[in-house]
Amino acid sequence: MEKIKVLIADDHCMFLRGIESILSDDETLQVVGMAQNGSEAYELSKKYNPDVILMDVNMPVMDGVQALKMITKEMPQMKVLMLTNDEKEDQLFEALKFGAKGYLLKNLLPNELLTFIHMVHRGESILYGHLIGKMIGYLSNQNKEELQKIQVSKTTNILTRREREILMQVIKGMTNREISVSLFISENTVKNHLRNIMEKLQMNNRIQAATFAMREGWLQEI
Repeated sequence: MEKIKVLIADDHCMFLRGIESILSDDETLQVVGMAQNGSEAYELSKKYNPDVILMDVNMPVMDGVQALKMITKEMPQMKVLMLTNDEKEDQLFEALKFGAKGYLLKNLLPNELLTFIHMVHRGESILYGHLIGKMIGYLSNQNKEELQKIQVSKTTNILTRREREILMQVIKGMTNREISVSLFISENTVKNHLRNIMEKLQMNNRIQAATFAMREGWLQEI
């Protein structure tokens, strides 16, 4: 089996080495490069073409969100997981807005990190722990204008019952696999439903879609 190529970007050398050590315990992963700022992360991404990038949010020269914007614009096939010690909702929103596939706190356990890398590689999006609640709260209360810019019918629920059920699971922080088990459907079916939901609502990520549906009262009808 071909290994998942991982690039790590963080300005703390000890943290870089620690992550490298954790990833080396998984025979399906290969660390192809390590960067200490966003500019290096961008350049190494072009050089090594990693499958997954672990990107610190706060770095010198160029921060993680700036590097994320450049990488996802030029190399959209790469999946970026943001890492942070902070829980700033604005940074979280910016990262998801510009294509991050996950947003993790650095206090997560080594086995959790390995699991999340594999999940992101197979196409899932990750918000660690209570961050999903913070994201929904931020979108609902502090950033309403972002949702109001999206032209969706306010009077008609355009989602099917199954799509609403899936969004309820998203709000609970469940992964695609967990949703499939909960609703007794395949993981591919969950992915297809989520893709249809985001197309209907003209949104880029599942959190924004769930927040919009919740604000419109569509999820109360389940």
